[in-house]
Amino acid sequence: MTTLDSFSLAWRTVKSNKLRTSITVAIIAFGIMALIGIITAIEAMNQSLKESFSSMGANAFSIRYKESNVRMGGGGRGNGDFGKSKRGKKEKKSNLGKPIRKEDAEYFKAGFAYPGSITTIYRRGPGAQEIHYQEKKTNPQIVLWGGDENYLQVNGYSIAQGRNLNGLDIQSGRNVCLIGANVATKLFGDKPEKSIEKIIRIGSVPYRVIGLLKTKGSSAMLRQDDMIFTSYTNLRRFANSSPSYLVGVMVGNVKELDVASGEATSVFRAVRKLHPVDDDNFVIEKSDKFAELFIGFLSSITGSAGAIGLITLIGAAIGLMNIMLVAVNERTKEVGLIKAIGGKSKNVRQQFLFESMIISLLGALFGIILGVLVGNLFSIILKTGFVVPWAWVIIGIVICSLVGLAAGIYPAMKAAKLNPIVALRYE
Repeated sequence: MTTLDSFSLAWRTVKSNKLRTSITVAIIAFGIMALIGIITAIEAMNQSLKESFSSMGANAFSIRYKESNVRMGGGGRGNGDFGKSKRGKKEKKSNLGKPIRKEDAEYFKAGFAYPGSITTIYRRGPGAQEIHYQEKKTNPQIVLWGGDENYLQVNGYSIAQGRNLNGLDIQSGRNVCLIGANVATKLFGDKPEKSIEKIIRIGSVPYRVIGLLKTKGSSAMLRQDDMIFTSYTNLRRFANSSPSYLVGVMVGNVKELDVASGEATSVFRAVRKLHPVDDDNFVIEKSDKFAELFIGFLSSITGSAGAIGLITLIGAAIGLMNIMLVAVNERTKEVGLIKAIGGKSKNVRQQFLFESMIISLLGALFGIILGVLVGNLFSIILKTGFVVPWAWVIIGIVICSLVGLAAGIYPAMKAAKLNPIVALRYE
């Protein structure tokens, strides 16, 4: 009796016990589905976060007066200053921790001359704004931003229709704006290009639309198309704007980022009138900081997913072992017959191990397929590409193989030790 014969006999036995096999496969499949499904969903969320928070590009950084604190559950404020700053060092001057003034930002922009860099001044205005055009209005979720002519380029926006802000718009602070794709769709329907030169109202203040922004997409964390952009000089009329200006810098090559940020630190220390012994009273943050922060939060879920899958698979292993032990008792005469016609103990042992492994790997197959499909529901919601966590797929197959081996080895050894004469007389 060859190994192939043992495998063929095991496969026929598995197929003949459809109900028992189906229940055991389902138990294993649900365990693997929980593991792969959660991991796939996390991968989709990670991909969405990286795309969303890379709005400034990998070769850009911002200067803020304190670290941004992201609060889960809606407390964060996107690219603006929010949360409480982390005070890791003792303040040495009375001006430490003060917001960046308009004069500070403008002085830095005029004095920072790193080759190939682009500098922008911007400020976050009030959020939760309701925008009106004639009888139509948006939901109260629009964020107002104020910046200069470089803001769009540094922050990854591009213009679909109309024009950008010019020097006169910024100098005069007149009521002109560019609107995000969602705002245009809500107010102007399926012809957003009609928004150019129309008068909309932010609250009760009229603004002339001079430009329409191309869509950047949204995620569960950011709504990048729910925004209106005007000049930072105009934004000063809103009392509930961010207390601090921000400075964004984009360099020509990502390899120059560290050198440029070091030079920016030196220039901004001079702007803030800091002495050599003083600590920095501002921070430089790269555009992917928030993505890394949220991904760190999500990575902790991976451990929970592994625990859920492991607990389910332990239960499945116990159930599979019980089923195999029952199979040994039911097929005692069959084992005696195999040995009587020349089969060896190793052939019997192989047959039962093959049965256990086949059931376990079938559970892994169905569990992986279901897990990937369920996990990719998040990809559809977050509008990311189809995600397959290949590393965890391989881990799932290995785990199920070990489960099948562990669950089948004792019943297989018990069957192999049966005396053929006693087995043939078993009732």
